[in-house]
Amino acid sequence: MAEVILKSAGELQLMRRSGRLLASVFSYLDDQISVGISTMAINDLAERYIVEQLGARPASKGQYGYRYVLNTSVNYVVCHGVPADNQKLKSGDIVNVDITLEQGGFIADSSKMYMLGEVTPFARRLVETTYAAMWEGIRVVKPGARLGDVGHAIQQHAHKQGYSVVREYCGHGIGRQMHESPDVLHYGQPGTGLVLQQGMTFTIEPMINQGKAKVKVKKDGWTVVTSDKKLSAQWEHTIAVTSDGYDVLTLRDEECTEQTATRES
Repeated sequence: MAEVILKSAGELQLMRRSGRLLASVFSYLDDQISVGISTMAINDLAERYIVEQLGARPASKGQYGYRYVLNTSVNYVVCHGVPADNQKLKSGDIVNVDITLEQGGFIADSSKMYMLGEVTPFARRLVETTYAAMWEGIRVVKPGARLGDVGHAIQQHAHKQGYSVVREYCGHGIGRQMHESPDVLHYGQPGTGLVLQQGMTFTIEPMINQGKAKVKVKKDGWTVVTSDKKLSAQWEHTIAVTSDGYDVLTLRDEECTEQTATRES
């Protein structure tokens, strides 16, 4: 495994700034994403906002040859959904919007689920359980904890609700590069894996399936879907390990009470 890059206090401040800017992109999109919008329109709106309003760089564009600034993963798409002009969101859809942003040399990475119009109770339960599972993993983060503890917390929460956890894709270290060490699995055994240290920065981004965990990649080489065509959901945050716990660098305004609650629980 490649060396894990610990961030200095100054570097973490730069990462916090990138994270705050990325959170503001979602705040902007909250008012734009609605029934009838195309996933390409979401991409174009985000790009203009990141470049023109924030003076930042959409870090995904051009990475690994990818042509767009974000992923839009609708319904049974697990991750890496490619935006398209002819894909218009309809009532009942759930969509994950995954965005990266770089400013000041450091990258932030986050994703959020949107529920369009009249969503079924089954879809809503999956989205809400996945969000809760992500927070179960985040709450474990502190110096001395292990990555296996993080994965186990996520896995246990998902399995208790009758869902499966995608294993082929995981969280990752992040900083000056979008993908650094370590890999952050969303399943695992307590007391195993890398020991967390202050200054580590990584994403936690569980992909939880309504049906079986098995996935496949479509012919476009990007889009990952559930093999059984059942729904999938994902949420993601960029996390820093602090001296006594964690800091969610991409925390959105509506989540501030969530973080406060987790700190006090």
